[in-house]
Amino acid sequence: MESITDIKGTFTLNNGVKMPYFGLGVYLSEDGKEVINAVKWALEEGYRHIDTASVYNNEEGVGTGIKESNVPREDIFVVSKVWNSDQGYDNTLKAFDKSLNRLGLEYLDLYLAHWPVAGKYKDTWKAMEYLYEQKRIRAIGVSNFMQHHLEDLLGTAKIVPMVNQMEFHPYLVQQSLLDFCLDKNIQYEAWSPMMQGKIFGIEAFKELANKYNKTIAQIVLRWDLQKGVITIPKSSKRKRILANADIFDFELTPDDMANLDSLDRGQRFGPDPDNFDFEFLNI
Repeated sequence: MESITDIKGTFTLNNGVKMPYFGLGVYLSEDGKEVINAVKWALEEGYRHIDTASVYNNEEGVGTGIKESNVPREDIFVVSKVWNSDQGYDNTLKAFDKSLNRLGLEYLDLYLAHWPVAGKYKDTWKAMEYLYEQKRIRAIGVSNFMQHHLEDLLGTAKIVPMVNQMEFHPYLVQQSLLDFCLDKNIQYEAWSPMMQGKIFGIEAFKELANKYNKTIAQIVLRWDLQKGVITIPKSSKRKRILANADIFDFELTPDDMANLDSLDRGQRFGPDPDNFDFEFLNI
């Protein structure tokens, strides 16, 4: 695994693109002042990776925050996602243009298929391959794809996805999926690392927070990175944005890593990719 150095450090994707392994998620950040400030504060602190999606309805604010920051566009890794109702070949091309226009950008660093919509995700992927070949996206990937979705996609794909963004935390490790992605050189990425706040009630995390003189959030984010998983904690509060990034001056021991791995119980706090209504989901 590549070494973890600082907030601007990167993991190298299978096409050679360097993706910052730590970023800001903006799910539920309200468009306008709230998300603009969050993006500006994060970039000011040294974050270089911003993750949004068309369904978050805040791409315009993200774009404004990027423009109003003093960080050059080429130094920022910007991610968005095609929503379920926009999937399919032609619809994906249109959705991409709309996202780019809302963001006010000329290209995206990473574009993800948000969920594996049955009967559509292969055509969605073909459109994403086309956009990638046109150099309008630096990397393409998927989100919420289980192993069988990936195997199905790889049966016809010309390009192996560079990233798979999944619900990932100590109660949902999915080590076999993690290993499958590693074997296929697909970078794993975490969403909901804090288990929708449930992480703060787990005794093992309280003990480690005391041991390392860190917060529970900092412990779990460090665990993500040491597992080789990119992480994008979301917050619109300046203090928390700063605190979340303070994870590069300590390292969890192998024993502590193993203890956290052992908490795995296959428990989801978000939707199950194999069993939910794609159209009405908003995540």
